Amino acid sequence: MNLKPYREALALPGLRSLLLVSVLARVPLTATGVTLTFHVVLDLGRGYGAAGLVGAASTVGAALGSPLLGRLVDRRGLRPVLLLTTLAEGVFWASAPTLSYPVLLPTAFLAGLLALPVFSVVRQSVAALVPAERRRPAYALDSMSVELSFMVGPALAVALATTLSPRITMWAVGAGIVASGIGFWLLDPPTRSADEPVGPHRKVPRREWLTPRLLAVLAVSLAATLVLGGTDVAVVAVLRAGGEVGWTGAVLTAWAVASLVGGFAYGAVTRSLSPLALMATLSLTTIPVGLGGAHWWLLCLALVPAGALCAPTIASTSDAVSRLAPAGVRGEAMGLHGSAVTVGIALGAPLAGAVIDASAPAWGFAVTGAIGVLVALAVLPVELRHRRQPITPTPDPELAPA
Repeated sequence: MNLKPYREALALPGLRSLLLVSVLARVPLTATGVTLTFHVVLDLGRGYGAAGLVGAASTVGAALGSPLLGRLVDRRGLRPVLLLTTLAEGVFWASAPTLSYPVLLPTAFLAGLLALPVFSVVRQSVAALVPAERRRPAYALDSMSVELSFMVGPALAVALATTLSPRITMWAVGAGIVASGIGFWLLDPPTRSADEPVGPHRKVPRREWLTPRLLAVLAVSLAATLVLGGTDVAVVAVLRAGGEVGWTGAVLTAWAVASLVGGFAYGAVTRSLSPLALMATLSLTTIPVGLGGAHWWLLCLALVPAGALCAPTIASTSDAVSRLAPAGVRGEAMGLHGSAVTVGIALGAPLAGAVIDASAPAWGFAVTGAIGVLVALAVLPVELRHRRQPITPTPDPELAPA
């Protein structure tokens, strides 16, 4: 396999430290969902439905806040946003264990609205540090780092909550998030490249950059994570139906490893791959996963093709957004991408759950995969209209000659 693209990308100043800090910073962020669930169920004595409402409130807040914070980064710079969100996260996680459920619910929404924007900031900084022609391996590394964080964060939260207590886990997660915010504030990664203007800039009207092609990429991002969220739930349901729920961790780990391998291969290839094609293939290979039966090792094998496309699909959408959005609004565009990813995951899990409750576990894979295919067909006309045109950034008025 050709490792030259990775060597060239990692040799660029600032990228190595950005990716290292991002891996550590994302671990506590990926642990928030399961931590809140344990707290609501065990500490507050509520049901899983109540825990789901808290998670939903946080998710809705994050989906609304991500583009708003991105726009603030575009206008005011990164450090003020990091200061605001780090303080908000510190206040929430320090006080949340002491709040009653009726107060926790709206507070979780506000905390989501001002959540530390690590995911979108890292992708915006990658676009600033890496020339467009070298971004594929850089975004592949970013996508693989997300996968690693999701492998570590929730598992660590479960271990802390079951061995110590959910309340202590909440404080530990909060401390980790605050430390992440401080780390990024000290690192202060660039959000504009050296040849892009910084500071106050002329407003770029949304109609000039929020084009049908960018909207198509956002739709692909949402559909991809909807499929992933549905797969997560369907795996548990299939194994539970077969009496092999104890193998859930092994199956999900195999799925994640396949994603890491696929992401690594994606970054090493030289040919450009369409986000739409990757998402459509991911969806198609997800549909038949449940047909392998409930045996855990068959499920592992069935998940390999779809798993190998997870990281490449997310990386390709990040790369596409970075190319389509002008520098002056890249933060807002990456925020919209983050919202699409968040909404997709939030929709995929309950959708698959509802389908499974009404039919059988295997249909969780089939229905979410089919929805991904339908989204691919819906945005295909936009792709065909632009298939002869490479993805190039929308011109930024700040860079136009006077």
